[in-house]
Amino acid sequence: MANTVQLSIADGIATITLNRPESLNAMNKPLADELTTCLGMVKKDVAVQAVILTGNGKAFCAGGDLTYIESLDNIVEARAFIAQVGGFIAAIMNMDKPVIAMVNGVAAGAGFNLALACDLVFCAKSARFAQSFVKVGLVPDCGGMYLLPRIVGLHKAKELMFTADLIDAQTAQSLGLVNRVIEEHQLKEATYEFANRLANSAPQALRLIKKTLNRYDTMDLTGLLEHEADMQAYCLQTEDHKEGVKAFKEKRTPIFKGY
Repeated sequence: MANTVQLSIADGIATITLNRPESLNAMNKPLADELTTCLGMVKKDVAVQAVILTGNGKAFCAGGDLTYIESLDNIVEARAFIAQVGGFIAAIMNMDKPVIAMVNGVAAGAGFNLALACDLVFCAKSARFAQSFVKVGLVPDCGGMYLLPRIVGLHKAKELMFTADLIDAQTAQSLGLVNRVIEEHQLKEATYEFANRLANSAPQALRLIKKTLNRYDTMDLTGLLEHEADMQAYCLQTEDHKEGVKAFKEKRTPIFKGY
């Protein structure tokens, strides 16, 4: 293992840290392989109820490693690498557990889109975001052309992708790209505090909410209402629902078990 991605698990929270600080956590093949492995491990670990994705050093992720990309000397290798990093997006969005991007610095190119794939984005005030692909003659990948217009609208997505303009944290928040902008020295504490809330919430309910919201625009109202009825009928039979009602009546914090 190249140790380009670090994984730690404590108190029901998995932390995945991109660990190529010297290159601003840019994506190369070792990082892609290790991140794929870590996401698979976290998905299968029943002890994990929430996930934090972050970067080591001054950046969240600067996108693809251009030096490595230059070394891909044929279209087959290039496509395989881009498909692999695109697989991160599906892995995060299809994961049963909520994922928080803790953006500690620049998130550019594929790094920007990696953050967008997460369920929530918490960032430092110093964070910066850019759809930087066009500056090097590339199109957005890592699901950007799916994710960005759904968040900011088609015309704003085109502007950000056409220009590759760098935007600050406050602008990103005003566009709905991030949930919270936090002072640098408080970012880690605030993110883990929120992750702890998720880790102690009702896991089956969170799973169903995430799954539905990630495909809400594929259903019409009738279909969505039917789906809601199916999910709610299921949830009403769970022990977690019974515990939630009991805790509400007893004016205490519920203890959810995940069944």
